[in-house]
Amino acid sequence: MGLFHGALVLGVLVAGAQALYSPSDDVIELTASNFNREVVQSNDLWLVEFYAPWCGHCQRLIPEWKKAATALKGIVKLGAVDADEHKGLGSTYNVRGFPTIKIFGINKNKPEDFNGGRTTQGIVDGALGALRSLVKDRLGGKGGSDSGKQGGSSGGSGSGKDDVINLTDDDFNKKVIGSDDTWIVEFFAPWCGHCKKLEPEWAAAATEVKAQTNGRVKLAAVDATVNQELSNRFGIRGFPTIKVFRKGEDEPQEYQGGRTKSDIVAYALELYTDNAPAPEVVEILNQDVVKKSCEEHQLCIVSILPHILDTGATGRNGYIATLQGMADKYKKKLWGWLWTEAGAQPELEDSLGIGGFGYPAMAAVNARKMKFAILKGSFSESGINEFLRELSVGRGSTAPVKGAALPPIISKEAWDGKDGELPVEDDIDLSDVELDEFDRSEL
Repeated sequence: MGLFHGALVLGVLVAGAQALYSPSDDVIELTASNFNREVVQSNDLWLVEFYAPWCGHCQRLIPEWKKAATALKGIVKLGAVDADEHKGLGSTYNVRGFPTIKIFGINKNKPEDFNGGRTTQGIVDGALGALRSLVKDRLGGKGGSDSGKQGGSSGGSGSGKDDVINLTDDDFNKKVIGSDDTWIVEFFAPWCGHCKKLEPEWAAAATEVKAQTNGRVKLAAVDATVNQELSNRFGIRGFPTIKVFRKGEDEPQEYQGGRTKSDIVAYALELYTDNAPAPEVVEILNQDVVKKSCEEHQLCIVSILPHILDTGATGRNGYIATLQGMADKYKKKLWGWLWTEAGAQPELEDSLGIGGFGYPAMAAVNARKMKFAILKGSFSESGINEFLRELSVGRGSTAPVKGAALPPIISKEAWDGKDGELPVEDDIDLSDVELDEFDRSEL
């Protein structure tokens, strides 16, 4: 089975990995759906590991984390979040690397970083130290049993939890109408059973949508029993009713999709990418550029263009225009797009099996799996489209990145947009050079 098998986004390039912990472990698996209930609203002290299944350090921590969880059972709770799957939680708690361990103590909304050892003993010692601090804070009158619970309105999905924005008759126009952002608004009634069932899904989706759209798509809620002006204005007849408000549209659309977190997130991302600009095709100038495009996206498309002396500015701009067109066409994939000149990054070319010939060339790189696929057809709109389309439906062969890691990148100055110039050779003055006389008699 190839790396790119699968239906969502790009097959196995984005397929979910297996969780590192099982229900039989004393480590509690936390998700976007249960995190608020289990941790934030809990009176217990929690140590939570944010991990990624592909992370080597996370895999080495597994036995230590399990043993510590067993040793601390009934005293301190140890949890684990697959932050690769639940990106919204990682973003909420400012997770920048893996594994990251947070202590959820007296103030569950402001966890502390765990800086203790990563052995069983180090984890236990750190947990007991945090427990002593928690008890001391409680003796001093700080916090309390409700310190981790988020306040809210009269109930239902609009209770103010997580990243759901509460809207009222007074502030709806100011916040929503005319906004550059897209708003998905749930109108609920506190007594409505369907609304209560939707509540955790809506809250979890709000957090993830906020992270994945940089806040450009917002999930909100209106208590329609209190804000009757809005309820009458938008003809709310049943609960929950979900309306979509987009810039430039006179009337909101009614959402008819599924009511699970995944359904809501998928719909929100579709709204976001419909209006989002195409990703920029970026020249590889340093390590940070590659890291941002490849490590922060599910896939990065790397193009090696011919040397400027071979194409001139017109030829190079033509290639870049083709790439930009493809980036626009595939913008819903949320991929990164990179280019560099032949010979500028020899180690990168070598790691992708490109180096030395066949320019222009292209590779689709999965930085998480450290595998890539090479464009074997023509470097043209039709050829590139066929290459990416085939990958999207799980076809095409892949190979491991040489060295199982992206190589060091040589820092370069950005292309100035001009034709290249041959290096100027120094003139050689032979006027002072004495040459031996030519003796014809030696012939």
